[in-house]
Amino acid sequence: MGQGTLHEDVKLFLETERTNEFKKTAHDYYETLEKGHGRVETRRYWITDKISWLDNKEKWVGLESIGLVESRREINGEESCELRCFISSLKPNARKFAQAVRQHWSIENNLHWQLDVTFDEDKLRMRVKNAAENLAILRRLVLNTIKQDKTKGSLKGKRKKAGWSEAYLTDLLSLLFKF
Repeated sequence: MGQGTLHEDVKLFLETERTNEFKKTAHDYYETLEKGHGRVETRRYWITDKISWLDNKEKWVGLESIGLVESRREINGEESCELRCFISSLKPNARKFAQAVRQHWSIENNLHWQLDVTFDEDKLRMRVKNAAENLAILRRLVLNTIKQDKTKGSLKGKRKKAGWSEAYLTDLLSLLFKF
């Protein structure tokens, strides 16, 4: 199912409510403050189950709530602010919502780090049509396949070994088709 205007609708609603301090919408709120390495970061989390206005919500199986995260960072006197909107299967509990968001980004950051270390992904500059997206999908497939190999060695080493050894490559490919 396509998202249609879901993102824009949720973003407009949540940002408007934030501006109005959620005075007219029941919600839960949680805030964290982290200091370290010359940086101060305040994260504010709002989550609400007031989604009756949302078009086609029944098509989003398990949809219980929508949430907004405001991340304010101050580094060396310079401040930045980022807003992110989410749909969620959680009941409106801002502390749990915060944990879920942080866990999601931890997983994303870990995957990005693995892709960069294993494939030097940050150095790649594909610009032709869908080439970058297609190769990103292939790199994730390869990374997941290499991770299934339980023998000792780094992911980068296993990638290189697959390029050098047809037998090892065959073993890796057989992992894709195990049932």
